[in-house]
Amino acid sequence: MTPDEVRPVRAGRRTVPTHRPDKVLFPGDGGGDGAAKEYTKADLVDYYKSVAPYLLPHLRGRPLMLERYPDGLDGPRFMQKNAPDHYPDWIERAEVAKEDGTVTHVVCGDTATLVYLADQACLTLHRWLSRTTAPGRPDRLVLDLDPPGTDFAPVREAARWAGDLLDRLGLPAAPMTTGSRGLHLVVPLNGRHEFDEVRAFARDLAALLAAEHPDRLTTAVRKDERGDRLFLDMGRNAYAQTAVAPYTVRARPGAPVAVPITWDQLADPALDARRWTVADAVDQARTRPWADIPARGRALGPARRRLDALRRASG
Repeated sequence: MTPDEVRPVRAGRRTVPTHRPDKVLFPGDGGGDGAAKEYTKADLVDYYKSVAPYLLPHLRGRPLMLERYPDGLDGPRFMQKNAPDHYPDWIERAEVAKEDGTVTHVVCGDTATLVYLADQACLTLHRWLSRTTAPGRPDRLVLDLDPPGTDFAPVREAARWAGDLLDRLGLPAAPMTTGSRGLHLVVPLNGRHEFDEVRAFARDLAALLAAEHPDRLTTAVRKDERGDRLFLDMGRNAYAQTAVAPYTVRARPGAPVAVPITWDQLADPALDARRWTVADAVDQARTRPWADIPARGRALGPARRRLDALRRASG
């Protein structure tokens, strides 16, 4: 490899070498207005370095699963849980239990790690809903609104219904476009409940939502049972499951980004899941759309009692 194929990037106190910066990871489609643009590895590295102040608070202390495309979108994908031995020793790791042993995940707490992972063609960062200090106790609940097609209107509609219900339960919720098709509602918890309790709450929450809007929403896991209804996916609320992190890039043409939004932005009929890309997601991040979400998560006890009362009242 020639020196021209290595680009040193200063990231905090470290200088991280990045390799083949001109390698195309997101091929463009060569069209006109609205066409998907081409992005290189250098573009990915620069984006993650720029968005680091807003992304890192959502990653620190959490095991990660890495979605990598070494040859770009046109090449094979692989999902990486284990941190390879050749990763630098300054990259944080966490060993957590799995069914037949343990697995050692990457934990990203600084800009240098973000740059290094981008150089590894890690496009998307999938984070645990719990922290390394208490892997069995999530401090996030995620409701994934999965539409039946590409129309985003049903997602906006379902998010409003879900937000209203969570408000009735006394749980603040933060909306985020996924950069793919749908939207996540992220509910901060206090981290004192086991995954089984959180998952049961999420399941009952989704069931009540679907019962209130049976023609529009469903909890059916099988696609052939959903019809044209939006799927309320609560499956991420389990041990070792992951969700895309806020401000992470998605492996889609044009390099769309999963972006936190405000509830007011949700009302925009022009909004869709891929509204922001690596070209403008940092501008949205600078507005701090989740500033009104309480820093301290809520306990589920009071919300569970309210939810049970609502379920009884609904019959």
